[in-house]
Amino acid sequence: MRSVILAAGYATRLYPLTVDKPKCLLTVGGRTILDSIADKIAGVPGMKDLTIVTNSRFYAQLSDWARSNSRRLPIRVLDDGTTSNDNRLGAIGDLGFAVRQAGITEDLLVLASDNLFEQGLADFCAAGARHGGACVGVYDIRDRSLAAGKYGVLETDAQGIVLSMEEKPQEPRSSLIGMGVYYYSGRILPMISDYLSEKNAQDAPGHFVRWLLGREKIRAFTFGGMWYDIGDLKALEEANRCYQHRV
Repeated sequence: MRSVILAAGYATRLYPLTVDKPKCLLTVGGRTILDSIADKIAGVPGMKDLTIVTNSRFYAQLSDWARSNSRRLPIRVLDDGTTSNDNRLGAIGDLGFAVRQAGITEDLLVLASDNLFEQGLADFCAAGARHGGACVGVYDIRDRSLAAGKYGVLETDAQGIVLSMEEKPQEPRSSLIGMGVYYYSGRILPMISDYLSEKNAQDAPGHFVRWLLGREKIRAFTFGGMWYDIGDLKALEEANRCYQHRV
């Protein structure tokens, strides 16, 4: 199994903190978000390597981070060649770029670079391997109104099979939200190129999940413990308060 972190966004909602720094190198509880994510990836049995896809603005900083890596996990940083929010490839475009450039053909763990979560990734990856197709990490925020216009929302059946996926609906039909954590078996990966060739939306990973629903059975895996989506300054401040309290 291999892994990819999507870190090529420009995080404009976190300006001025992210004008000259990638969101994943912001600190929460005294550690960078990227360190927290990479530790969890390194803890997955059988994980071969980690590829981080970023943009030209942040490539040097993330390359420096990778060179200082002391984990057993080999880390490679890719520059997608974009320079601003206006010409970015989008999350799905960057995923396709990473798969091509890193020559990935086996099962793949994909993560957004702005998530902090308490639970490890080993059980999620094991569930994805058992399912043999696509698996999506979800978090139950209990109150569906909190997801309105903000998160990708999924509906599942009693067995955890995804029935529907909507990006930031104004009237959510569920309190299950996508965490930006995905498991794709090797046979799914060629479908990313198919999706991109059809000129579908590339900005959010959930668009690809919704497209897959008509072609594959997708399983949802519910994470427990804490989870923070560091999407804006308010979320960053809240996460720092929580993690400092835990320390």
